[in-house]
Amino acid sequence: MKSLLISALMFSTAMLGAAPAFAQTALPKGTIKNIVLVHGAFVDASSWDGVAAILAAKGYTVTAVKNPLTSLADDVAATEAVLDAQDGPTVLVGHSWGGVVIGEAGDNAKVKALVYVSAFAPDKGESVSALAAGGPATPGTAAIRPDSKGYLTIDPAVFPSAVAGDLPKAVGEHLAAHQMPINHTAFDAPATVAAWHDKPSWYVLSTKDLVLDPHAQEFFAGRIKAKVTKVDGSHASLASHAAEVAAVIEAAAAAK
Repeated sequence: MKSLLISALMFSTAMLGAAPAFAQTALPKGTIKNIVLVHGAFVDASSWDGVAAILAAKGYTVTAVKNPLTSLADDVAATEAVLDAQDGPTVLVGHSWGGVVIGEAGDNAKVKALVYVSAFAPDKGESVSALAAGGPATPGTAAIRPDSKGYLTIDPAVFPSAVAGDLPKAVGEHLAAHQMPINHTAFDAPATVAAWHDKPSWYVLSTKDLVLDPHAQEFFAGRIKAKVTKVDGSHASLASHAAEVAAVIEAAAAAK
């Protein structure tokens, strides 16, 4: 998966006219150097490989959380363990379901900024299930299927176009075949904390997202008073627009 995602990074940076290699430089004084990345449902931490490679090459200390996807509490605990291991101020980033997780774990004193990438941003007491019920199903959410134990995946036949339509076909098919199931109870769990009330926030809004409707993203970004960057990307914009996503994270790290 890593080689496929790096290939997608090279493809997306070429489309942007940027070089896929970055020279490592010292970070400007006052920049937050620690970046913690939280992945969404159905994928693993390698979904952040492209963004992580860009940031690490520029001198940031980057850690991608390995969410177990067994419950909201378990994913928050995994994220808090990574945050506790950081040596100072940290930017906490979440993609999709990861937005729910960073809203909880972002209460950690080391977290100085939140970055949402095509992500849910619930308020206290809200769950993903309840928020999703407020509007029509997207092609991605309509294709979610439970197994006999209540763990959810997206129909592999639908996944490439609905989730990763702007990535090379081979990447979408690989991700579809190697999904990380999420316990359905995670989507039903209400948020107990909404750290965006107290922490400055940034939002990368994916305008061609077929999983989390762009209008819902607009709502979340507006409610949390985030600094918004729009990308012409799918739900997998963290890979297809890795350079732009990394730039937003850098902006959060440099903010005073």
